[in-house]
Amino acid sequence: MELPSRRAVEDLANELKLGITDDLDFYHAAANGLLGSWAVVDGLYEREVAPRAPERDWSEPTDNPLGAWYVRTHLRRTESGPLAGRRVAIKDNVAVAGVPMMNGSETVRGFVPRTDATVVTRLLDAGATIAGKSVCEDLCFSGASHTAKSGPVRSPWDPSRTAGGSSSGSAALVAAGEVDLALGGDQGGSIRIPSAFCGVVGHKPTFGLVPYTGGFPIEQTIDHLGPIAPTVADAAAMLTVIAGADGLDPRQPTGVTGTDYVAALCEFDRGLRIGVVTEGFEQANSDPGVNAVVRAAIERLTAAGHLAEDVSIPWHKHGAAIWDVISVEGATWQMVDGNAYGLNWKGAYDPDLMAFYGERWRQNPAAFSETVKLVALGGTYALRNGYGASYGKARNLESVLAAAYDTALDQYDVLVMPTLPITASLIPAADASAEEIVTRALEMVTNTAPFNVTGHPACTIPAGLSEGLPVGLMVIAKRFSDASLLQAAHAFEQTLGMLPRPQHT
Repeated sequence: MELPSRRAVEDLANELKLGITDDLDFYHAAANGLLGSWAVVDGLYEREVAPRAPERDWSEPTDNPLGAWYVRTHLRRTESGPLAGRRVAIKDNVAVAGVPMMNGSETVRGFVPRTDATVVTRLLDAGATIAGKSVCEDLCFSGASHTAKSGPVRSPWDPSRTAGGSSSGSAALVAAGEVDLALGGDQGGSIRIPSAFCGVVGHKPTFGLVPYTGGFPIEQTIDHLGPIAPTVADAAAMLTVIAGADGLDPRQPTGVTGTDYVAALCEFDRGLRIGVVTEGFEQANSDPGVNAVVRAAIERLTAAGHLAEDVSIPWHKHGAAIWDVISVEGATWQMVDGNAYGLNWKGAYDPDLMAFYGERWRQNPAAFSETVKLVALGGTYALRNGYGASYGKARNLESVLAAAYDTALDQYDVLVMPTLPITASLIPAADASAEEIVTRALEMVTNTAPFNVTGHPACTIPAGLSEGLPVGLMVIAKRFSDASLLQAAHAFEQTLGMLPRPQHT
């Protein structure tokens, strides 16, 4: 970083309206003296702690009919371990050292991380083979699969329709059988949305159970990583490997640990008490066909010996509005102005990514997707006029929203509702209007987003088909009860069965 000239200090003082006039020479000299520490830190960082990226082979995908691969790899550290022989796709917002990372955006294209994300290290140590990076949406701010700058990801059920987002490639590759497992990320439903649209299992763990270290952040209080898999048992196997504290992520409570989620799957020896959240069926765009499939699935569960009762949680309908404020103001502050990582927290940063992305987006803000442009507009306006107070109010409402779910969970083992109010919509045309692009990107988040605010674990499993397209059943449990949630989801899966393999694979 070059030291500022006297004119630069004067211009900045005028821009900030600091009232500096006669003392400008002093401030110029003092600022240059102060900023000398930046050069010291740069040198110390490179000498003492900067990682050195390994050399790893990767290639552009040659056979990519769904548009789901970003790059292909074949990375393996050991041939033994609980995930030995499993091929895993890594969502392209997660760092794999020495392999390009785009995060769906022109503002990140060309960046190559120097260190693996914690979850990548754990997968490799468990014997998994990293088969490549899966396409994700532009900065992960879309629930549909049409915003990635590499092109749309297509549903293996119907290539004219969305695969869901933002973990679009991950879910499409699992559904198509191209990989055994995939890593997803979830800030408003981005594991569960594509999993539901593609007819596979997607588990958003309890907030903080899985370290986010090495993931491209959106907003620190809603960032999650988790598994996408063909079955609940597969998701449990992956969660067993990636869960637990890494000591580097402030999202994680001190000492948080996982467990053997696979071994825990069959511990229930009784019928489950299921709370069917009525508000989950009452969204403004709820498709009667989706509701009918989920209700039919619940009837099959009761016939199998489980107890299901409707329960009203009025606060559920407020959850999306609370998430709107947190995700828009918070993402503007952290993901846009804060160059993804923001400041003022202890943990592992990626200075390379901050510098690369921070410079690139400022060179061409027009390269943002329509959804990110909306976030930047709405968030900047709100922060300039409300000074973050609305964010504070929304964050303080988290405890009220969480308590509403917890009160119901005191009566029931799990809560259920449609994962999404609709089935997969058509991918907008290349020349679609901004209105259509944004509407298609955000129309499905009303049931999923509230649990990113509260941090409750939530898992989607296939409930059936509506007019030939998958419908998801979302199962929710108390925070850090992921084992109990997966037990319930596994029991439900045994009754509801698997969907057939999609035709377009």
